[in-house]
Amino acid sequence: MTGDSPPPELDPVIHAQARLRVVAALNVLGEGNEMAFPSLKDLLGMTAGNLSVHLTKLEDAGYVQIVKTHKGRTPVTFVALTKRGRLAFEDYTKAIRALLDNAGGIS
Repeated sequence: MTGDSPPPELDPVIHAQARLRVVAALNVLGEGNEMAFPSLKDLLGMTAGNLSVHLTKLEDAGYVQIVKTHKGRTPVTFVALTKRGRLAFEDYTKAIRALLDNAGGIS
Protein backbone atom coordinates (compact mmCIF):
# COMPACT_ATOMS: atom_id res chain seq x y z
CA MET A 1 0.00 0.00 0.00
CA THR A 2 1.15 3.44 -0.66
CA GLY A 3 1.67 5.80 2.21
CA ASP A 4 -0.94 8.24 0.89
CA SER A 5 -3.88 5.83 0.62
CA PRO A 6 -5.44 4.44 3.78
CA PRO A 7 -6.21 0.74 3.91
CA PRO A 8 -9.79 -0.14 2.98
CA GLU A 9 -12.28 -0.35 5.82
CA LEU A 10 -13.54 -3.80 6.72
CA ASP A 11 -17.18 -4.02 7.80
CA PRO A 12 -17.00 -4.97 11.50
CA VAL A 13 -20.40 -6.69 11.34
CA ILE A 14 -19.22 -9.11 8.65
CA HIS A 15 -15.59 -9.31 9.78
CA ALA A 16 -16.31 -11.54 12.80
CA GLN A 17 -15.42 -15.06 11.68
CA ALA A 18 -18.79 -16.66 12.46
CA ARG A 19 -20.76 -13.87 10.75
CA LEU A 20 -18.46 -13.98 7.73
CA ARG A 21 -19.17 -17.70 7.41
CA VAL A 22 -22.93 -17.08 7.67
CA VAL A 23 -22.92 -14.33 5.04
CA ALA A 24 -20.67 -16.33 2.71
CA ALA A 25 -22.95 -19.38 2.98
CA LEU A 26 -26.10 -17.34 2.33
CA ASN A 27 -24.47 -15.44 -0.53
CA VAL A 28 -24.13 -18.71 -2.46
CA LEU A 29 -27.93 -18.93 -2.57
CA GLY A 30 -29.53 -17.03 -5.39
CA GLU A 31 -31.14 -13.70 -4.59
CA GLY A 32 -34.52 -14.26 -2.99
CA ASN A 33 -33.65 -17.78 -1.83
CA GLU A 34 -33.58 -18.74 1.82
CA MET A 35 -32.21 -21.52 4.00
CA ALA A 36 -33.87 -23.19 6.96
CA PHE A 37 -32.18 -22.40 10.27
CA PRO A 38 -31.33 -26.07 11.05
CA SER A 39 -29.73 -26.53 7.62
CA LEU A 40 -27.61 -23.40 8.09
CA LYS A 41 -26.66 -24.51 11.60
CA ASP A 42 -25.57 -27.94 10.35
CA LEU A 43 -23.74 -26.52 7.32
CA LEU A 44 -21.69 -24.18 9.50
CA GLY A 45 -21.24 -26.61 12.41
CA MET A 46 -22.52 -24.03 14.88
CA THR A 47 -24.74 -24.43 17.91
CA ALA A 48 -28.26 -23.04 17.67
CA GLY A 49 -27.52 -20.45 20.35
CA ASN A 50 -24.30 -19.25 18.73
CA LEU A 51 -25.89 -19.01 15.28
CA SER A 52 -28.88 -17.19 16.73
CA VAL A 53 -26.67 -14.54 18.35
CA HIS A 54 -24.80 -13.89 15.11
CA LEU A 55 -27.99 -13.83 13.04
CA THR A 56 -29.40 -11.21 15.41
CA LYS A 57 -26.38 -8.96 14.78
CA LEU A 58 -26.69 -9.47 11.02
CA GLU A 59 -30.44 -8.82 11.16
CA ASP A 60 -29.90 -5.64 13.22
CA ALA A 61 -27.54 -4.42 10.47
CA GLY A 62 -30.14 -5.22 7.82
CA TYR A 63 -27.95 -7.90 6.24
CA VAL A 64 -30.26 -10.88 6.76
CA GLN A 65 -33.98 -11.40 6.86
CA ILE A 66 -35.41 -13.95 9.27
CA VAL A 67 -38.87 -15.34 8.65
CA LYS A 68 -40.57 -17.52 11.25
CA THR A 69 -43.44 -19.60 9.94
CA HIS A 70 -44.99 -23.03 10.29
CA LYS A 71 -44.83 -26.13 8.14
CA GLY A 72 -47.95 -27.90 9.27
CA ARG A 73 -47.76 -27.59 13.03
CA THR A 74 -43.99 -27.41 13.17
CA PRO A 75 -42.36 -23.98 13.53
CA VAL A 76 -39.74 -23.26 10.88
CA THR A 77 -37.28 -20.37 10.67
CA PHE A 78 -35.87 -19.30 7.32
CA VAL A 79 -32.84 -17.06 6.81
CA ALA A 80 -32.03 -15.07 3.66
CA LEU A 81 -29.40 -12.52 2.73
CA THR A 82 -30.95 -9.14 1.93
CA LYS A 83 -29.90 -6.90 -0.96
CA ARG A 84 -28.12 -4.73 1.58
CA GLY A 85 -26.35 -7.83 2.91
CA ARG A 86 -25.24 -8.86 -0.58
CA LEU A 87 -23.86 -5.39 -1.25
CA ALA A 88 -22.09 -5.34 2.12
CA PHE A 89 -20.54 -8.75 1.41
CA GLU A 90 -19.45 -7.59 -2.05
CA ASP A 91 -17.85 -4.47 -0.54
CA TYR A 92 -16.20 -6.60 2.14
CA THR A 93 -14.69 -8.99 -0.39
CA LYS A 94 -13.44 -6.07 -2.49
CA ALA A 95 -11.78 -4.56 0.59
CA ILE A 96 -10.12 -7.88 1.46
CA ARG A 97 -8.88 -8.28 -2.12
CA ALA A 98 -7.47 -4.74 -2.06
CA LEU A 99 -5.65 -5.49 1.20
CA LEU A 100 -4.21 -8.70 -0.20
CA ASP A 101 -3.30 -7.20 -3.56
CA ASN A 102 -1.40 -4.41 -1.82
CA ALA A 103 0.22 -6.56 0.86
CA GLY A 104 3.35 -6.99 -1.23
CA GLY A 105 4.01 -3.25 -1.05
CA ILE A 106 4.19 -3.19 2.74
CA SER A 107 7.74 -2.95 4.08
